[in-house]
Amino acid sequence: MGPGFVYHPGRNPDGLNKVKQYRDHYFKRAKQENYPARSVYKLMELNKRFKLLRPGLKVLDLGAVPGSWTLYAAKKVGPSGRVLAVDLQDLDTALPDNAEFVRADALADDPKLERALDGLGPLDLVLSDMAPKTTGVKFADQARSLELCERARDLAARRLAKGGGLVVKMFEGPDTKAFTDSLRGLFATVKAFKPKSSRSESKETFIAGLGFLNRDG
Repeated sequence: MGPGFVYHPGRNPDGLNKVKQYRDHYFKRAKQENYPARSVYKLMELNKRFKLLRPGLKVLDLGAVPGSWTLYAAKKVGPSGRVLAVDLQDLDTALPDNAEFVRADALADDPKLERALDGLGPLDLVLSDMAPKTTGVKFADQARSLELCERARDLAARRLAKGGGLVVKMFEGPDTKAFTDSLRGLFATVKAFKPKSSRSESKETFIAGLGFLNRDG
């Protein structure tokens, strides 16, 4: 069971069954469609909602392991586009020619990441599926999630081309509104979205900034 889900025997068996059905459905679908994780369907919904990906774009994928978002993004941007996948863990998934992986720390000014970004040039889209290792302490987990979102925002402000976009995953909490407001001076449009493929009990939401206004942050 995922973090935060507690099953009380005899209390809510229907709820447990629904969660299991959700996981079985998306797990089987991902396996059939050759994606390493069901998280790809969240990106598919985000793309359908916000029209994020198209041929020729340069995309940064933060928190890329196990690689589902990278594979889908690479497919959508096509041979003329590029995807740079970044994670602290090794990526075992084979990537197409228009995608590359760098093992680096997105929370620090990691020289490996900076060199890869310099080689890529101005970005069209920054995706962040980064999430903290949960502790079970709600406010601590939310604070760590906020830190990851702020890092993605700051990196996007330095690296996005005018008109580019940012999508981050965030654990909802008291700082969600302040973070969302912090994007309004950077992007023409800011919206929150919870994909249907997210578990109903999950506190995650996705925040999208669209139409980057300038490259000065």
